[in-house]
Amino acid sequence: MSDPEMNSRAGEDLSPAQELKSALADFVAGFQSHRAATDQRFQQQEERLTMYERKSLSRAARPALSSAVLESAPHEKAFGAYLRSGDEDALRGIEMEGKAMSTAVAADGGYLVDPQTSEAVQSVLRGAASLRAIAAVVNVEATSYDVLVDHSDAGAGWADETAASAETGTPQVDRISIALHELSALPKVSQRLLDDSAFDIESWLAGKIADKFARAESDAFINGDGIDKPTGVLTYTSTPNGSETWGEIGYIATGVDGDFAAADPGDAIVDLVYALPARYRANGAFVMNSKTAGRVRKMKDGDGRFLWSDGFAAGEPSLLLGYKVVICEDMPDVASDASAIAFGDFGAGYTVAERPDLRVLRDPFSAKPNVLFYATKRVGGAVTDFHAIKLLKFAIS
Repeated sequence: MSDPEMNSRAGEDLSPAQELKSALADFVAGFQSHRAATDQRFQQQEERLTMYERKSLSRAARPALSSAVLESAPHEKAFGAYLRSGDEDALRGIEMEGKAMSTAVAADGGYLVDPQTSEAVQSVLRGAASLRAIAAVVNVEATSYDVLVDHSDAGAGWADETAASAETGTPQVDRISIALHELSALPKVSQRLLDDSAFDIESWLAGKIADKFARAESDAFINGDGIDKPTGVLTYTSTPNGSETWGEIGYIATGVDGDFAAADPGDAIVDLVYALPARYRANGAFVMNSKTAGRVRKMKDGDGRFLWSDGFAAGEPSLLLGYKVVICEDMPDVASDASAIAFGDFGAGYTVAERPDLRVLRDPFSAKPNVLFYATKRVGGAVTDFHAIKLLKFAIS
């Protein structure tokens, strides 16, 4: 007998109760199998949720700096790739914010505008011991910065009710144009060092640029001749105080050629302070180099009190006759006919104009096996109020 016939015969021999029991057993077995599969899926889901919660807690426990680094990572990675290998394609794909960032790579020369490095450089320049620290600083997007200066007063007179009023003088307005000049730095580094991924090239580059710019700016703001650089305070014509005209800076003479007076040397400094008009003295500051400061801080008044006083807290500036002292090493030493000390309201008297962006050009060819980084920014400076600055000249008259 064939198998189908045997199965058919077996099925015919089962009673209804046996068929029900068999069907029920099949149902229970199927249900248990489905339940086991369902339990397995639930277990897998719980494991995934547990893993996700652990990762979430791990991310939440990270310091804030970590997330900041992650957010800026695309730009830093692209900038690092440009500095290490000249890869400009990565920079083109980065969507940068702000106007300075919108020109990541210039089409005419491969210049990179990097806001992070630029800001690092600017921070160092603002904190540098130079005229920038006390001068007026403005950001411009043009080739020059124009200042309109009203350096004379309007006329006035008394009049009665019936008499005709006489014509009075009219204020004179001058325009001072501060041209922006290109300031550059050219640090170099070996390609092997660039290939070292542990080397923080951005910080290194910012430090080298800031150091060079700070020294070049400081000298130009004091001694610059205005040709391809800012016009320095000491390059303007100086005349005895009270006889100067607009465009000239007044000076007080010490009465001794190349030195302070032997008796009461501090009197010349007092005269310098009060040569400045009262409206400028409230914001007055002295500017001198370390060698001159070393001599001045030894001076005493008639009662034996030092004219110089140090700040009471860390970070506070030294004071001379109650006014801030800025140590600028580009000021001349005490010598014959030298204007070694300046005093004035430099926020009103001297203006620094600059473009806020910093451009970097990578040059791997000119100094093989080293790579040059040509960094440039544009800055200018000039005296904008000649009444706000006075000089102490070490001369007889």
